[in-house]
Amino acid sequence: MPWQGLLGHDDVVDRFRRILARGRLASTFLFVGPDGIGKRTFAMKLAQALLCVGQGEERHEADLEPCGHCESCVQAAAGTHPDILTVAKPAEKSELPVALFVGTKEKRMQEGLCHDLSLKPFFGRRRVAVIDDADYLNEEGANCLLKTLEEPPPRSLLILVGTSLERQLPTIRSRCQIVRFAPLEANVIAELLLAEEATADRALAERLAAWSEGSLARARNLADPELWKFRQVLLARLSEADVDSVRLADAVSKFVDEAGTDAFRRRNRLRQVIGFAVEFYRQLARSLSGAHVEGDVETEQAIAAAVRTFGGDAETAADRLDRCLEALGHVDRNANQAALINAWIDELVWRDVPVVAARR
Repeated sequence: MPWQGLLGHDDVVDRFRRILARGRLASTFLFVGPDGIGKRTFAMKLAQALLCVGQGEERHEADLEPCGHCESCVQAAAGTHPDILTVAKPAEKSELPVALFVGTKEKRMQEGLCHDLSLKPFFGRRRVAVIDDADYLNEEGANCLLKTLEEPPPRSLLILVGTSLERQLPTIRSRCQIVRFAPLEANVIAELLLAEEATADRALAERLAAWSEGSLARARNLADPELWKFRQVLLARLSEADVDSVRLADAVSKFVDEAGTDAFRRRNRLRQVIGFAVEFYRQLARSLSGAHVEGDVETEQAIAAAVRTFGGDAETAADRLDRCLEALGHVDRNANQAALINAWIDELVWRDVPVVAARR
C-alpha cells in the first residue's frame, strides 16, 4: 500500500522513518526534484504524521502513520492546522515576497513565517513550516530566513520545496538537509491520470505519461487536445527549410492568447509550446549525431523532414536547444510574453542574435 496514498516515494518515507527511529530529525530540510511529483504533498503528509496526537501505545512517531481521526489529523487534512504554516509564491509575483517571512513594513518581525514559527506549538508537540516555490527565494528573503535557519526555534521543523539544488541560494542550500525526490514512473502517472479521471482513454494516459518527464502536474497540463493539435503545426513549421519567424511567432502568440486572460494559464501554455520545441531540437541533435530518434511517429516524421532541410549540424541543433531552454527560464521569470515569443523565434532563425526578453 502506498504511504498516505502517495505513490512513488517509498524510499523517502523509509529515510524519514530511520531518522525518527534514531531520534535525529533535523530542523530544516530542502526537498528537491522535478515539479509536480508530490514534494509539497509529501511535506504536508509528513507534517500531519509528526503532529498526530492520537498515537496510542502501539503507535510510534517513527511509524509515520497518523491516526487520521484526532483533532490534529482532521485539521491537517482540512488545511486549518494552527501548527502547520505554509507560504508560496503568489501567482502574480516572480519571487517570494519578503513580507511572507518577516511581515509588512509596518509590522516587521511581528508577523510572517519567521515570527509564527517561533511561537509555542498549539498542540504541544512542534510547529512545521513549509515553504513552497523555494526556487523563487531571492537574496533578501534568504537573509530574512538566516537567523531562523541558524537558530531554529525549539520544537520546529522547516521544509523548503524546490526543483533543483542549482536554483537554491548557497546560503540556504548549505543550511539544509537535502532530500531528493525522483521523477514518477510513467506507469504510475498513467494510473493516476486514469484514477483521477483526467482521461478515460488508457492509450492517451500512457502517451501523456510518456511526455510528462515524471511529473503528474505536467501530464495533467498536457491533457489539453488543442495542445497536441498545435504541436503538429509547430513541428511542421520547425521542419521547414526556411522558417518564417513572423508567421511562426504570430501562430505561437495566438495559441497562447487562446488560453484566456489568466496570466498563469498563458505562461503555462507558452511553457508547453517551448517544451515541444526543446524536444524537437534534442531529437534533431541526436539524429544529426547518428543516434536513433526517440519519440512518437509525429516526432520521427518531423525529424526526418528537418534532417533534409536543416542547414546546420548537430552542434547547431544543440545551440537551438540551448536557446529554447533559455526561453523557458525567461517564462519562469515572468518575461513579457510578446517580447519573449518574438525574441525566442528569432533565435531559432538567426543564430547569432542573443535572447533578450523584456521584463514586466
